[in-house]
Amino acid sequence: MKNLLFIGVLLSVITLSIGMISCSGEEAGPTATVTPTPTDGEAQQAKTGDLVKVHYTGSLGDGTVFDSSAGREPLEFTLGQGQMIQGFEKAVLGMSVGESKTVIIPSDEAYGPYREELVTVVNKDDLPQDWEPEAGKQYSFTQPNGGVILATVTEVTESTVTIDANHRLAGKDLTFDIELVEIVD
Repeated sequence: MKNLLFIGVLLSVITLSIGMISCSGEEAGPTATVTPTPTDGEAQQAKTGDLVKVHYTGSLGDGTVFDSSAGREPLEFTLGQGQMIQGFEKAVLGMSVGESKTVIIPSDEAYGPYREELVTVVNKDDLPQDWEPEAGKQYSFTQPNGGVILATVTEVTESTVTIDANHRLAGKDLTFDIELVEIVD
């Protein structure tokens, strides 16, 4: 019972902390380098509410690729529905089919700042006895309301486990190469 109570309290603290994430009201937006694509006449531009398909490659400042649609179907999402990070949606808005661009999305328009309050050190005695956490492994925790939180175990000692509920890309500016493949009618 104590284990379930602890996990419930831990998840409540993490949920409250995540719920307090705020977005910057600045309108600077992502920086972009656009590769113009020749078009015949007026090309349709992506706008809020459009279902779009894009190919993308996401990388960090040092060039490390963290995700890509290469070799897969294009990513499909509806602009303005909050399905993508804010900076990615802003970058796709106004693009024409066939257009490509590179954007640098600041962390506040991606996964937000890294927040120390989302890191928790837990006594092993307070954890379920059958759980064997491994450093570097990501786990999902189910909240009492049914929601799921992903967190990474960052350190395991003889007596404690450190759990980090920050997104793995929190605090990082992201670079995306984006190509608008299709605006679905």
